Amino acid sequence: MARHRDRAAGMNMAMMRLRREDPRVVGSFRLHRRLGAGGMGVVYLGSDKKGQRVALKVIRPDLAEDQEFRSRFAREVSAARRIRGGCTARLVAADLEADRPWFATQYVPGPSLHDKVVDGGPLVAADVAAVGAALSEGLVAVHEAGVVHRDLKPSNILLSPKGPRIIDFGIAWATGASTLTHVGTAVGSPGFLAPEQVRGAAVTPATDVFSLGATLAYASMGDSPFGHGSSEVMLYRVVHEEAQLHGVPDALAPLVRACLAKDPEERPSTLQLSLRLKEIAAREAQGMADVRPPAPRSGEADVPTGRLADTYPERAQRRPQGRPG
Repeated sequence: MARHRDRAAGMNMAMMRLRREDPRVVGSFRLHRRLGAGGMGVVYLGSDKKGQRVALKVIRPDLAEDQEFRSRFAREVSAARRIRGGCTARLVAADLEADRPWFATQYVPGPSLHDKVVDGGPLVAADVAAVGAALSEGLVAVHEAGVVHRDLKPSNILLSPKGPRIIDFGIAWATGASTLTHVGTAVGSPGFLAPEQVRGAAVTPATDVFSLGATLAYASMGDSPFGHGSSEVMLYRVVHEEAQLHGVPDALAPLVRACLAKDPEERPSTLQLSLRLKEIAAREAQGMADVRPPAPRSGEADVPTGRLADTYPERAQRRPQGRPG
């Protein structure tokens, strides 16, 4: 198993190396490797002259002349500028007039929630609630800035050492603006889209609440609450079928189901979610503590037993040697 992970890590590193066609310098930033690629462009790991690391997104060459994509890219930059607080990656620099528009944000170390679950399996209830509480609080700041993310999903959440961070505002839209969704075409990720997005209705902060509910279900089960299938099948289920939450812990299931209500008016607010999830996280963490072995006499603090202990190493102490892990 360890060798398999090592091989996979080596393959991932190889895929992340800069390719021949990749730029080496963008603006004042030197690029080091690829962090990922999507429909809009490529994200690189870069650094400035002081060594500050950034995540730098460059639009694809074939899209650089497309005004729709330039506008979408500009919206992502605008959203990043408007949001305050530590819930997102801070905007460092941007050039929307370049031949290939780009922008750089603070580099956020850590795996995505998607990768964390793929690598280690579903999270325990306390960890799901803690992540959900932080994301809910982050969405409060996003919505207060007049922005709806519209594509919240596990791969757009990074588990940094300082807490979850929401990334990729590429299809974010200002509250009250007309929707980007055209008739018969939903913009976003099937399985995490809200029903109103599928129908082409206006998006609101409640749209992100639905996506957060689907994301928390994924973190709990390791799978989408709407199963698998083609985009058309997934979108149909989102609109017409109830989410399957088998595997979501009892402590979380009612709240997750409320987030996944078909009617946006029936979903809880992000503030309500944050408060409720904090309560659940504290209660579940206490329940885990109650079943742990007695603390070592040396006075060392207990090590977190949830799967997020590896993600937040500064919160964990080393186990005494010889103690079962």
